[in-house]
Amino acid sequence: MDFMDRLADKIDAIPNIPLRIDFGYLGSSESLVMHPLPGSRIIDEYMDGTKDVQMNYAIAMKSKNQQKVHNTLWLIQNQLEMLHELESQDNSFEFDSLTITSKPFIQEADEQGWFVFLLDFQAKLTIFKEMMN
Repeated sequence: MDFMDRLADKIDAIPNIPLRIDFGYLGSSESLVMHPLPGSRIIDEYMDGTKDVQMNYAIAMKSKNQQKVHNTLWLIQNQLEMLHELESQDNSFEFDSLTITSKPFIQEADEQGWFVFLLDFQAKLTIFKEMMN
């Protein structure tokens, strides 16, 4: 399923975004990442194996510039709130909606001067059976 790739394309296309988004965990230097969170679930399952799902995700950013992190995640959050369509390139999903579940918030500030902020959201998608195998 190419949902995260298509969403990353949308985020990377935001004007003045300071970093390209990656997948997984934050690196040892300044980074911006997206990763799934626990609690995703199947909402409905159809006879042909297609499923409506609710997927939980987080976007995290790490930098020594607290204002940069704050501004970047609010910029992303504003764009995600306006997202009404997202096309799958491999026809693996159909986008229904995206809901911000936690506005950008600080998760960590360490002794080395790094700040980590998070932005949480849920996506409702229909995933087609042939892409679940």
